[in-house]
Amino acid sequence: MENGSYISGDRRPQVGVAVFLLKSSSILLGRRLSPVGYGTFALPGGRLEFGESFEECARREVKEETGMDVGRVDVLTVVNMVAQDIPEPTHFVTLIVRAELVDLDQTPVNLELDKCSGWAWYEWTELPKPLFAPLEDLLKGGFNPFSASCLM
Repeated sequence: MENGSYISGDRRPQVGVAVFLLKSSSILLGRRLSPVGYGTFALPGGRLEFGESFEECARREVKEETGMDVGRVDVLTVVNMVAQDIPEPTHFVTLIVRAELVDLDQTPVNLELDKCSGWAWYEWTELPKPLFAPLEDLLKGGFNPFSASCLM
């Protein structure tokens, strides 16, 4: 790894954290602009940095991407995603967490214009399409962040 970014040709799995931010019966999603999953809707999150806890990573990534502050973070499940059918194959082991906003009146701001076209709240029963493939697979399996139990 070089400055926290993925080195071209490095085929070792990376560790990521994806954050379900819940507000009433809605979740926060953004449309991806990165090559993997371009144009799909995904949760805020990113790579775990050296020495960082899962909870610290979730708080940092949400702050960096949306400007919002989160408090409590619960680890819910883990997803193993291997994308081999793209120009630069990737393998991510991603911890799926649920986080509580410190203040429910916070408004998400798109702080990474090169990675996301914007953030919005979507009703759980009316999620936009297309969803980022790992997220869609998780939901097709019956996962529900509103009722999921914590792993840790």
